[in-house]
Amino acid sequence: MKFIAVIRQVPDGESRLKIEGGQVDLSGATMILDQMDEWAVEEVIRLQEKHGGESVVVAMGPERFEEAIRTALAMGIDRAVHLVAEGYTDPITQAEALAEVIKAEAPTLVFTGGQQADWDAQALGPAIAEALSWPVVSWTTQIELEGDSHAKAKHDLDEGAEVVRVALPAVFTSQQGLNEPRYPTLPGIMKAKRKELKKVPVSTSSKVAIVEQTIQERTRLNKVLDGKDPVAAAHELVKLLHEEAKVI
Repeated sequence: MKFIAVIRQVPDGESRLKIEGGQVDLSGATMILDQMDEWAVEEVIRLQEKHGGESVVVAMGPERFEEAIRTALAMGIDRAVHLVAEGYTDPITQAEALAEVIKAEAPTLVFTGGQQADWDAQALGPAIAEALSWPVVSWTTQIELEGDSHAKAKHDLDEGAEVVRVALPAVFTSQQGLNEPRYPTLPGIMKAKRKELKKVPVSTSSKVAIVEQTIQERTRLNKVLDGKDPVAAAHELVKLLHEEAKVI
């Protein structure tokens, strides 16, 4: 069996971003492995530990992605393939390029993050499945293999959850509750430096061009309510939330 995790590197949520020339400047940002991709990596490692075979991480992005790839290798992934592409590439174009690598690897299944933090989109996993003509199960919180031909998976719905049975190979996307990712250990980090990381330069033409980027900023109103009368303060708070903040 072979299990693949598709990952991305994204800015840490605590990083201070700035705009230069209408584009987000990431030069001062701390870049990390996307948290939802961490769950995907962890699940791939667990499947390999239970069923044997090989684990592979695949990523498409600039040279700096190597740091996130090494993190996945330090967690326990066997080897990696890095499609090196500078600049922005939309999810559909990325999926088409990633699908070529995945098809050549012929895995049992593919796992990726349920939502990409930098894109704030859920497009990559389903787009990869579409490019491969494979089934996809999104927002997976539990998976169990039935040999190498089928898998039973549980995934979230707005009104609860459902369990589905899907033919393999298939694509799965992660969700909180799937697992608790392990931390890379010092021996794991040292081993990661010696593991195979194949770099493949690619040139793609994005279907979407970013014209301008802005950072959402909100000024604080700094309103303090008089708390001497709790009932009156509660009524005033509800009024402000409804009429000014417009959140209720």
